[in-house]
Order: sequence, then structure tokens, then C-alpha cells
Amino acid sequence: MALDLAKMPKLGFGLMRLPEKDGAIDVGRVKTMVDKYLDAGLNYFDTAYIYHGGHSEEAICEALVKRYPREKFMLATKLPVWEVKQESDVERIFNDQLKKTGAGYFDLYLLHSIEEANYDSYEKYDCFNWGLKKKEAGLIKHFGFSFHGSPELLEKVLDKHPEVEFVQIQLNYLDRTNPVVRSQKLYDILHKRNIPMIIMEPIRGGMLANMAPEIEAKFKGACPDKSVASWALRYVGSLEGVMTILSGMSTEDQMDDNIKTFTNFEPLSQEEFKIIDEVTEEILRIPQIGCTACRYCTDGCPQKISIPDVFRTINTLRRYPDDWRAKNFYSGLVNRSGKASDCVACGQCEGVCPQHLPIISLLKEAAGILDVKPQV
Repeated sequence: MALDLAKMPKLGFGLMRLPEKDGAIDVGRVKTMVDKYLDAGLNYFDTAYIYHGGHSEEAICEALVKRYPREKFMLATKLPVWEVKQESDVERIFNDQLKKTGAGYFDLYLLHSIEEANYDSYEKYDCFNWGLKKKEAGLIKHFGFSFHGSPELLEKVLDKHPEVEFVQIQLNYLDRTNPVVRSQKLYDILHKRNIPMIIMEPIRGGMLANMAPEIEAKFKGACPDKSVASWALRYVGSLEGVMTILSGMSTEDQMDDNIKTFTNFEPLSQEEFKIIDEVTEEILRIPQIGCTACRYCTDGCPQKISIPDVFRTINTLRRYPDDWRAKNFYSGLVNRSGKASDCVACGQCEGVCPQHLPIISLLKEAAGILDVKPQV
């Protein structure tokens, strides 16, 4: 059964940044957000085995699967090959996902975050053929992969596996020319091959929702009634071949704003595309750590350093060197997590970072700024 693009909603609910309370997912709030999303006529939920320390799939079971008929929604999850040590682990993880979600089957299933560092492992454990067998058994309706590698690798994978029905890539207006992400080239490859795309990080982990006042003023001057985040979503939604755009919504307000953006969706005009280009140039003049706050790095950190929050502090200080609130935020952060200077350079974080950031050296830089005691 071919993937019916008409049945896929333009806005997907990404379950990677769910609201938390006392260090755990706030399932009550997730239920409220699920209800809002479904009430708006939307129905695509995207989770993964590793999200929220392995608890995202359990949370969506409680907030969605147990509360709504199965035909009411589509659920996607992913296989992380870095958790596979032997071929039997593939089956074990999949069965665990079925149990944790209670979904019975997955509407879309993805090989998680294919890139140069792990592609051979996906081949070694025969994950593509395994996925097709699960599809034949009715446990997967549609099979694809998410991707964080180079354009060259993407073409290699697609040439070898024409059976893939869709691909999920990182795409936003800031990453079009990013030399690591190279999202414009990834988009061009998929669009040329007519492969449906699911888009992740359209707001770049929130970076494109909260910007310097002079940049935000450009957007507000053109569209006073639209949020800054909506421009990033409308940019991606205006591109041909984009099937669904994932937003990792953490609050009810984000949910409301995103639903507003996709209700009677308005593609960007040519003049608005020009504004996007101007804003992109201005943002790129300010050096920023390209962290999307996916938090893959935090689960295995032996020092319990909240790496994305450390980088958020540094990015704020790069834009606003005298902003005392950023340092106050960091002071509160290290009361409940490790300091930047606690890094032992084990490399676990760099091995799983989809953005391929030099996290160890960046933490060293952050320690020099944030953990230096004032001279007395």
C-alpha cells in the first residue's frame, strides 16, 4: 500500500521535547496537548526508542493510545542501531516498542538517524530487509529512515534501497547552507527523486522562535499578527515535496500557535522569502553553537551535564554579553546537573550528536566563561 500523502497532516507532533515535572514527563499536560492536536483535525505522532531517556513511547501510550481508537491516529517510532549489539537486539527493541506503546502496529517506522558513523551497522544487521518483513507482517505500514549524513551518503542509501517510502531530514531556513547539515542539497536529492519528506527541526530546537529584537522586528513589521516561529514553519511548509513537518512542542502555547499557523495555511510570498533571506544573513553573522537541544548527548553523560542548556547559555551570552539572566539561569542549572567544567572528555556525547558538534571543546570553552570564579 503506497503512502497516501493526502492523509498525512502538514503538522506532526514530535514527542522529543514533552513537558516535564519533577524530572519526569508530565503526562497530564501531554494529554491536554494530544487532545488539542487531535481536535484540530491533526493525527501524526512521532516518537523514538531513546526519546526522554526511553520514556516517550510509554508517555504516548498513556496520553494517546489508551484514550483514543487506533484508527484515530498515526504513530511513528524508530530503531536506534547504536543500541544494537547483536542481530537479535533488533527484534527485542521492536517488541519492546510494541509493548511500551501498546499500539499494535506502527503506521510509519524509521531506521533512526542514518549517517556515516552508523550506516554500515544498519547493513550489518540487515535492518532494511528486516523492516520489509515487518511490513509484510502488517506490523509496519510504511518504512523509511531519518537522516543526518552527507548528500553523498543519502544518494548511496537511496540507490541501494529503492524500497524506502519516505525520508526524514533536518530542514530549516538557517541550515540551507550549513556545511555540516547541507539541508538544501538533501532536499534537492529527495525532491528530484519524488521521495516524500518528513521535516524535523524546522525551528531548529527553538532557535528560530527566539531571536534578537532587531531581527524579530523584521518579521513583526511584515506580519504583526504572526509569531516569529510561524515564519520558520511556513518556510518549510511552502516547499514542494514536504509531506509532514514535525514540531517538538513542549507547551500548550506552542501547540496553539502551531495549529494557528497550519489552519488555513498561507505559503510564503516572494516578498516574505526575501525577508527570510535577509534574516538568515543577519543570524549567520552572529556565531552560534548549532545545538538543536535533541538531548541525545545527555542520557549517557557520566557527569550528568545538561549540555544543551549549557550551550543555550553560551549562545545567549554571544548575542547579549551583558545579559545577567543567562548566568543566573546557569547558576540554577548546575544546582541540579553537572557543570561544564565537570566534563571528563569521554566522547560519548560527540558519538551521538546529530549535528556533529565538537562538544568536548565547546564545554571547555563554556567552562572558561561560566565556571571561572571571580577574583577576590
